[in-house]
Amino acid sequence: MFVIVTGGAGFIGSHLVDALAARGDDLLVIDDCSSGSRENLAGHIAEERIRFIEQSLLRDGWQELIAGADRVYHIAADPDVRQSAVTPDVQISNNILATHRVLEAMRAHRVPELVFTSTSTVYGEASVIPTPENYTPLLPISVYAATKLACEALISSYCHSFDMRSWIYRFANIIGERSNHGVIWDFIGKLRQNPEELVILGDGRQTKSYLLVQECVRAMQFAVDHADDTVNIFNIGSEDWIDVVSIADIVVEEMGLSDVRYRFTGGVRGWVGDVPRMQLSVEKMKTLGWRPETNSRESVRAAACAMLGR
Repeated sequence: MFVIVTGGAGFIGSHLVDALAARGDDLLVIDDCSSGSRENLAGHIAEERIRFIEQSLLRDGWQELIAGADRVYHIAADPDVRQSAVTPDVQISNNILATHRVLEAMRAHRVPELVFTSTSTVYGEASVIPTPENYTPLLPISVYAATKLACEALISSYCHSFDMRSWIYRFANIIGERSNHGVIWDFIGKLRQNPEELVILGDGRQTKSYLLVQECVRAMQFAVDHADDTVNIFNIGSEDWIDVVSIADIVVEEMGLSDVRYRFTGGVRGWVGDVPRMQLSVEKMKTLGWRPETNSRESVRAAACAMLGR
């Protein structure tokens, strides 16, 4: 297949590119490298397994390059939930407007399929946990989550209006090698600066699901291969959850530290827009034949080791 990957130099995007290149797809990656890195694709670029364009989706010039594509994987987004409470305009542009521009380019060049990465935070503070895909009402509590939900609505409307098909994935916390944000990355950075004390946002009781990025990518491909509705929406995550203090304990252990003091900033949320309790139901994915091979604790430990270079 000839496929486009926006945001393919980022954390999840680069792992997706690995998988697509391994199966022999003809790949064009578009990324402005604002949060990703060309280094994540260095091997593919050097060996000419992919074509890479460093450009923002908010600028023109890339649209004609997608002509003839079979599918677009739209991974590009501003992933900083915390910053969305400070500078919301950036996320509205990089998430909603960029997605609209991708959809318009697809419409103009008759690209029939889109894979989109959304988020568990579209559910807001769900009263049903594990939370299924048909949970309502969807009431996001962060600007980031609101932008992703808006993108979902745009995608659904384009699919029904312009004869497209889409797969929309609502992710739990996806973790692993190449990640440059999130709780594990944050803890490792803090402990390298001060191995005697770790500042933990909130009360440390925030409890959520975590899944390794490699498993996430496998789930994405599995659903594309096994679901063919006009709009296919799936949760992707583990079948359990883990609290922040337990994550801190794992990171401290893997870094070989001891007697680390934990200092909490207080409150039930780590930041404005933080959802303190999240676990997704993956029963819909399981009906297709997929299920996670690792739980949250195993994923956290494996991710910590990978991010520490082991």
